[in-house]
Amino acid sequence: MTVAHAPARTADATTGAAAPVVALRGAGVRVGGRALWSGVDLEVGAGEFVAVLGPNGVGKSTLVKVLLGVQQPAAGEVRVLGARPGRAGARVGYLPQRRSFDASLRLRGTDVVRLGWDGDRWGVPLPFPLPGRWGARSRAAAERVAEVIGLVGAEAYADRPIGQCSGGEQQRLLIAQALVRRPELLVLDEPLDSLDLPNQAAVAALIGRICRDEGVAVVMVAHDVNPILSRLDRVVYLAEGGAVAGRPADVINSATLSRLYGTSVEVLTTSDGRLVVVGQPEAPARHTDRHGNAPAGQDAASGAEPGREGRRADG
Repeated sequence: MTVAHAPARTADATTGAAAPVVALRGAGVRVGGRALWSGVDLEVGAGEFVAVLGPNGVGKSTLVKVLLGVQQPAAGEVRVLGARPGRAGARVGYLPQRRSFDASLRLRGTDVVRLGWDGDRWGVPLPFPLPGRWGARSRAAAERVAEVIGLVGAEAYADRPIGQCSGGEQQRLLIAQALVRRPELLVLDEPLDSLDLPNQAAVAALIGRICRDEGVAVVMVAHDVNPILSRLDRVVYLAEGGAVAGRPADVINSATLSRLYGTSVEVLTTSDGRLVVVGQPEAPARHTDRHGNAPAGQDAASGAEPGREGRRADG
């Protein structure tokens, strides 16, 4: 038995064409009197994959908050699934910045996924179905939880305590949690953060497959664009006070990034197709790496500050 079917796609009343899942027109945000970014024009359709890039502290996560309706834009217009942000409910799935689970936590991966179904109403789910109507709902939930666990390939460890799962395994289960209500939009805040390179590649491939096969629009904040570059339809690149959006090749290039940063930036491509950005040290935004020591100059292709010396985007 299945209860939570995905709603029909919103259509434009005049053309009959599918309306964009996300639409930003001249959008901007101010925090503490300072413009974090402005002039963002972007449309995201069903099944499209968009990355949000930029240095730490320029408002990538704030853009996520705007899409969720937590932060109000200071300028322009923002629509999510045809309405003001925050009104789409379960039609939007959200994965916040990665959090670690204590190794002693006994909550199973299956239970973590189930929290995405009804955790906002019931708390931790009961391990057994109740009779009658509640039993039917519980069975429907169990079926959907099993379905998304299979979708993300987590069957082998879903019954393991979440604290005993690896970082990549935990991230797959959290993506399943965000998908359990069949959202039309999936908003991910740095889902590859702190994962090793093999897990980054695996999770990036999973997100790309969900986007393509399930028709889910994905907006993903990324620190490093390289693991997802080949899967992207568009990128939004934020810098101090400004922004540019478009196809990856139209945005992540020397001319565009030089204009955005107001300084000379050169984009190079390695033999294996990865991007390396070489720039000057006086970039408009200067931030430290929240995960540790930051070098004087960081790779702009990875969403960090362009520096004097280029480095691989996975560095």
